[in-house]
Amino acid sequence: MEWTGEALLIGVRRHGESGVIAEAMVAGRGRCLGLVRGGRSTRLAATLQPGNIVQLTWRARLEDHLGTFTIELLRGRAAELITDRKRLYLSQLVCEHLHLLPERDPHDRLLGMAIDLIDHAPDGAALARFELALLDELGFGLDLESCAATGVTEDLTHVSPKSGRAVSRAAAEPYKDRLLPLPSFLHARGNASPDDIRAALHLTAHFLRQHVWQARDVDPPTVREPLIDMLSKV
Repeated sequence: MEWTGEALLIGVRRHGESGVIAEAMVAGRGRCLGLVRGGRSTRLAATLQPGNIVQLTWRARLEDHLGTFTIELLRGRAAELITDRKRLYLSQLVCEHLHLLPERDPHDRLLGMAIDLIDHAPDGAALARFELALLDELGFGLDLESCAATGVTEDLTHVSPKSGRAVSRAAAEPYKDRLLPLPSFLHARGNASPDDIRAALHLTAHFLRQHVWQARDVDPPTVREPLIDMLSKV
């Protein structure tokens, strides 16, 4: 069996004496893994960097086998990222988030958002939207369209930490200390202040921790908190 596709490289790990297992997000195919023979050679070092856009050809005898990758660099980002710590941390975080997706399950919306995040100036609001989309595609999406208590769609200011549903200002008032703040840019148009960005990423972290990190017994990405500090500075 064989296929060829353009992909975002999201991870590489050693395999044997000279090979690596490469992990990539492929349009229409999702998160795919393959063995790259000789992947630890100096010739392939610049190509096999997470964040790069590559052309992959996957081959295997059977569809459920690991298979092998033949890989060609289309766009290298290492030189750009190494000089910009925010972009470097953002690229690392996005790649770690994509590791959470099930193997060989297409998630083209997230792939497009990930590439936009890595390609453009670091944007905390865009990162928060990406994490909301990640939760949604993992099956734990938040409902920010209407108030859980009253059904109104205006003046939504909080989120229930249990249900993930929005709550209006009036309904939230007696329970504010138990609810999570909902920055308005997540459900309505508008700019995001540094405080809004921090609140939004605190919101997504709560549900990632509740439904994903703790459930899978994995630690949150180590670059996430330093990146939030950078993105939420005035």
